[in-house]
Parts: sequence; structure tokens; C-alpha cells
Amino acid sequence: MSTVPAETLPTGAPSARTRAPSEDEAAAPLAPRARLLPALAAVYRAQLSRARVARIPLLFVATFQSIGIMVLMRGVVDGGSEARAVVAGSTVLVVAFVALNLLAQYFGQLRATGGLDHYATLPVPPAAVVLGAAGAYASFTVPGTAVTAVAGSLLFGLPLGHLWILAAVVPLAGAALAGLGAALGLLAPRQELATLLGQLGMSAALLLGVLPPERLPEPIGWARDLLPSTYGVEAMARTFEPGPDWAAVALDLAVCGVVGVVSLAVATWAYRRAAVR
Repeated sequence: MSTVPAETLPTGAPSARTRAPSEDEAAAPLAPRARLLPALAAVYRAQLSRARVARIPLLFVATFQSIGIMVLMRGVVDGGSEARAVVAGSTVLVVAFVALNLLAQYFGQLRATGGLDHYATLPVPPAAVVLGAAGAYASFTVPGTAVTAVAGSLLFGLPLGHLWILAAVVPLAGAALAGLGAALGLLAPRQELATLLGQLGMSAALLLGVLPPERLPEPIGWARDLLPSTYGVEAMARTFEPGPDWAAVALDLAVCGVVGVVSLAVATWAYRRAAVR
């Protein structure tokens, strides 16, 4: 067995044991960050599939709850503006139950169980996670709102011709309420508090949305104006009038849309804040 003196080794080539890894070898390049729209579509499909399996019984509860409220109010309200407010408020209440209450519980559970860590490891923009979940929960309310609106219109003798307005009310009110629900779930320090806040938000939508505004005290009427779903209720209630004021309907929907953008932006910020902790 022969040996080679150390002096004969090339001076410019370090040994395998002592050679430092190059910069490219030290850190492999990460996968490119997913674009917003494809990531949003992927999260939306995943959340919608999950909601179909886990939330169908709760959707029945939300629908039957709203129809039951209208049956009870039928003994107190005969018609006119009060009937329009009851039907519109009960319809949007289905959206509040799912998009606000359940979404607050979902994000509160994600934060408490470490589920946000899973999303944080994916190359998905935070806005895609929030918007995808909010859109799925809002879309999930479409059957319940349609059934409630038709049942209420028949119960109170209201016209059915303008129920197409649900195509605008559901996504806009759903975005506003889903953004609020997601923000409550992400900002609540504990899961139990997120559940409580979601329940309180739905109760506010019930009391301030279903009850006719003419019968509310003035201070409570101011609180009603701060509730995101109020403008969706007002827009839908106006379409039941004999001659709807479409300019006022468009203004209510525009306000609802602006509130939806702001609430979703706050929810996205809350997601970033919770994901880095």
C-alpha cells in the first residue's frame, strides 16, 4: 500500500471532508409562489367540498330557523313595510348564520389547533386563503336563502318577480359577513371566544335585521346601521315594493360591497398576524 505525500495534492482543491458547500448547494431554491387567482380557486374548491360534507345539517338548521322566525312574526306583522323587512331580514339571516357564525368558529378552531401552520407552509397568498374560505361559506348559503325568500314571500303575500336580486345580495352580504366572521375568528385569543363572538354577531343580525326598523329605538337603529348585513336587507326589502327605487337599491348594494372589501382586507391582515405568531 503506497502513500502520497500531502505536498503532492493540488493546493486549489480542498478535500471532501473540509470542502465548504457552495451557495447553490446550501439552500435549494423554493417553489415559486402561487398566483392569487389559481390559489384562490384551489382553496375555494377545497373549502366548498369540505363544507358540503360537514355543514349541510347546519344549513338546514339555519333555513328552518329563518322560516320559523317568519312564521312567528306572521302572527304580529300583517303586511306592508314590516312584512318586507321580516322576509328580507330572515333571508339574510341564513347568510349570517353560515358566513359569519360558522366562519368565525372555523378560523378560531384553525388558530387554536395549529391549522394555520399548514397554510403558512404552502406557497399560497394569505388573501387566497381568506377569500377562498369566505367565498365557499358564502356560496354554501345560496340554497337556504332561496328557499327562505320564496317561503317568506308566499307566507306574507309579497311579489316573487324581483327575487333575482338575491344574485347580488347573497355574494355582497356574504362577503361582508364572511370577512367579519373570519376577522373575529382570527383575532380572538381563544377558540371559545371566537365561538362566542360568532354567536353574538349572528344574534345581532337576527335582532337588528329581522325586526322592522320602525319599531327599534333610535340608539339601536344607529347600531343597525353599523351592521354589514343591514344594507343587503334594505336592498332586498326595497325590491318588494310596488315600484322599487332601483337607485336606492344600487346604493345599498354598493355600500354592502364596500363594507365587504374592507372586512375581507381586515380578515387578510388578521390572517397574516395570526400566521406569524
